[in-house]
Amino acid sequence: MRSKIALATYLVAGTTVLTLFLTGWGEPSAPPSAQVERGAYLVHAGGCNDCHSPKVFVKMGPMMVPVPDTSRLLSGHPENTVLPEIPKGVIAPDKWGAITTNDLTAWVGPWGVSFSRNLTPDIATGLGSWTDEMFVKTIRNGKHMGEGRDILPPMPWTEYRNLNDADLKAIFAYLQSLKPVENAVPDPMSPDGMRMPTMPPKK
Repeated sequence: MRSKIALATYLVAGTTVLTLFLTGWGEPSAPPSAQVERGAYLVHAGGCNDCHSPKVFVKMGPMMVPVPDTSRLLSGHPENTVLPEIPKGVIAPDKWGAITTNDLTAWVGPWGVSFSRNLTPDIATGLGSWTDEMFVKTIRNGKHMGEGRDILPPMPWTEYRNLNDADLKAIFAYLQSLKPVENAVPDPMSPDGMRMPTMPPKK
């Protein structure tokens, strides 16, 4: 009798473990499709591709215009791009306030040179190691990972921080659904040409 009870117990336990294994026990669940769709809507409405996606040029009527490269969506400034020489004296209060590369992924202004970040879920070079809490904190505080270097122009984080947490998390869910693109965007440079590290040095 005891052996039958023990056997039944083992069978129930084994079935439970197998069910949990097959249904993804211990694994994070994918974000609901409605959340990802909401994030996609906000990303496109907010113009994130304007700066964060490398461009290709297509002919529209008499003009050649830049459009996002669909193979590198939101992957940031291409790491191997060589910047053109910046004309001296072009940035000044009575001259230009900023200039940009032809694909709009690098910007020069009084703050120095900034490069649009890789927003894809690549672990090493994008947002693959981030959490949605880190993303929300970054937009709220205007600092990388919520505590690092200041987010530089032209990123309009002062406007995006007005979104509620649900919308910011939806944006993050959409970004995490993208194809990861390995692209190590360079650190920005100060006006005197010095590299500006993302995180402050540890004390």
